[in-house]
Amino acid sequence: MSTQPDTYTRILEAARDLIYASSYADVGVQAICEKAEVKKGSFYHFFPSKQELTLAVIDNYYEGLKDSILREAFSASLSPAERFQKLFELTIARQELIHQQTGHVLGCPFGNLATELATSDEAIRCKIEGLFGRLQELMRETLVEAVAREKIEDLDIDATAEGMFAYFEGVMLLAKTKNDPAVLRKLLPATAQLRIHNIN
Repeated sequence: MSTQPDTYTRILEAARDLIYASSYADVGVQAICEKAEVKKGSFYHFFPSKQELTLAVIDNYYEGLKDSILREAFSASLSPAERFQKLFELTIARQELIHQQTGHVLGCPFGNLATELATSDEAIRCKIEGLFGRLQELMRETLVEAVAREKIEDLDIDATAEGMFAYFEGVMLLAKTKNDPAVLRKLLPATAQLRIHNIN
């Protein structure tokens, strides 16, 4: 018989995989329970609603992203330029692998949910906004170090970090729309070339 943590984890991972491969709207509780091999009673024991489960899924996505990409990409042992390059390389490699396995570019899980739910579910919108802020802050911190090392003048660091993140998310969406990981290889490296300067 499964222990409670095992049941919780199976439900969480089943929902994560199903929602990422499809959408929030298309994945029902029954499908999640079937993939996790649990009864609905077990589902509702751990998650009062599909929304509560999705909030947990978003956190799980982020922990996976840290383990698979962010920790390595933003290592202090790398220069700022190398950090951005590593971020692009790992992101491209992950999306290419997913494409090979599924036939689809699945894009950014956070961006997917934001596109689908930002105007209809405030709790999920706020959760994703917070995670976007964390990712943008990693870019901002890297830019701060780059400016100090390279003595770049008149760069608006906050606006550049925001612009870089917006461009990054846009390229992910475009690659998903075209279902072509080559879009990522062609366009993602240009993220690091964005420079927004202060206007006096």
